[in-house]
This record gives sequence, structure tokens and C-alpha cells, in this order.
Amino acid sequence: MSKKIEAEEVTSRRKLLVSVAGVAAGAGLLAAGGASAAAKPAAAAAAAAAAPGKLTVNSVTVKDGTVIHFKDWGTGTPVVFSHGWPLQGDAWEDQMMFLASHGYRVIAHDRRGHGLSSQPWQGNDMDTYADDLATLLDALDIKGATLVGHSTGGGEVARYIGRHGEKRVAKAVLVGAVPPQMVKSDTNPGGLPMSVFDGIRAGVLADRSQFFKDLTVPFFGANRPGNKVSQGMRDTFWLQGMQCGIKNAYDCIKQFSETDFTADLKKISVPTLVVHGGDDQIVPIDASGKAAAKLIKNAKLVIYEGAPHGLPATHKDRLNEDLLAFIKS
Repeated sequence: MSKKIEAEEVTSRRKLLVSVAGVAAGAGLLAAGGASAAAKPAAAAAAAAAAPGKLTVNSVTVKDGTVIHFKDWGTGTPVVFSHGWPLQGDAWEDQMMFLASHGYRVIAHDRRGHGLSSQPWQGNDMDTYADDLATLLDALDIKGATLVGHSTGGGEVARYIGRHGEKRVAKAVLVGAVPPQMVKSDTNPGGLPMSVFDGIRAGVLADRSQFFKDLTVPFFGANRPGNKVSQGMRDTFWLQGMQCGIKNAYDCIKQFSETDFTADLKKISVPTLVVHGGDDQIVPIDASGKAAAKLIKNAKLVIYEGAPHGLPATHKDRLNEDLLAFIKS
């Protein structure tokens, strides 16, 4: 081997040693004090991920860190849906598919504790539900929306307007909704006795799977002569109900039964469509739909004679057309 080649090899080896030494020194610095510095970007990223209002393609993080899942389909004038207990945004799939196919942007979220949203121990109350909805609408910068709420979701819509106003709202629709108040009291003599809701709580704690299966009978009016309720419709209710956390489902019973929405309804000034089934066995029409329509300044009451509580499924074609006509009007 020539001296020239040997010299080149020595030089290359020295460069390699210097390079290895530099890497080792850098690693030593990282171990000694740089680890905390390296951890800071990761911590910052984690904090940013949990930041209130953080928006992804199908979720938004609210102020207590709860992640609210939602679907956002189509383009055009927005229609925002709030579902009933113990369901999720998918309960509105028939209306969403129809309206999105007719040129509207449709959005439906899973209430905290329900569906694919987080299941927090705390915050299962109507004020927080409304605030979660507000965070979603703010994050998406929704304007001129029609808010549609079924059952408990109707209470959520009313409380949202009561707490956050109508700056993002053009119209409202309450379908088989719980307002003004479900439980019987001195100020609400037409309501249902507390024993009804205590029974629901007991059913959820004892065997909520069987309770939800049994609930589908009055929910869809399957106990009425001539009612053609499919097993698939009942199974879908059960499946969605079982995706709701038991603590969240339990806490929500108090919210949909005892919350007084009277003041919220009086704050609604946008055109409002109140749709209710004449044979609603879950939320009786006299103390809910009829009473709510009297409290809302600009309300139109439409009664589906013989329809059950679950009319978004059993009477979907009629409801779809009524929603489309109301939004267009």
C-alpha cells in the first residue's frame, strides 16, 4: 500500500472519530439536561391538542378537554342537528342524507358522553351541552343555521339560544322536544310524575341493555295496532344507546326531565317549527309541543296524528319534506 493511500485512510479515520465523538457529546448533553428541552415540544404539542376549540375533520375539543365528535356533510346553507337521549348524531342520518342531497350543509354532533364523543364524569348538564354546541358552531364559524333538535336535543337547542343568542341562527325546529319541562310540579301540573323518571334511572342501573330494548316499544309505537316498526329500527336504537356511557346516560335523565326551558323558549325570536307526534308516549304532546309553541314568539305547531316519539325514523319522508319546505320558506 502506498504512503499516499495510508495517509488518506488515517485522515478519514480521524474525521470519523471526530464525528462519532461529536454525536456522543451531543447525546451526553441531551441526557444531562437536554431531555427536558426535548420534552417541551412534546408537552406543547399535547397541550395544543387539548386546547379549547381545536378542530379536526370530525371533532372539536371543548374547554374541559372533552372531545365532541361530529359529522359535516355537503355544502350550502347549514342545518345543525341535536339528537335525543341516549342516541347520537347518526339518529339523524335520514334527514341528513336527504337535505345534503338537496344542496344543504348538514352537521350533527354526538353529545358529550354519547356516540363517539368523550365520556367525561363531569359536565353532563344542559348548560354544558349548550356550551359544547356553541364551541362547535364557533369553531366551524357557522352562520345563518337552522338548528334542529329532537327530544333532549330540542332542549339543547332551546338552551343554546337562551345562553348564546341567535347570532348564528336563522331558524329553529323542535321535534318531539322536551321543553318547556317534562316533570310534574306546582308550576307544571301537566307534566309526568317524578316516579316515571326514577323508573328510567332504575332501569338504566339495573340492566340498561334490556331497558333500552324494552324502551323501543313505546319509543317507536310498536305497541300500537298496525304500526310497522322493523326490528332493524329497534336494534339501531339499542346499538346507539349502548354506545352512550352509563354515567352520562344516567346524568342526562335529570337534565331532560327536570330542566325548565321556559325562559329559553321566550328568548327564541327566529321562525320556529314545532313538530310533535300526536301519539307520543315518551314526551306527551300537551305539556311539551303544544305548550312550547305557545311560549315561542314566532312558532308554527305541526302535529303528526298517530305518530310516536321516534317519528324522525317512522315518519322520515314526511319530516324530510317538512324540514325542506320550512328551511326554504
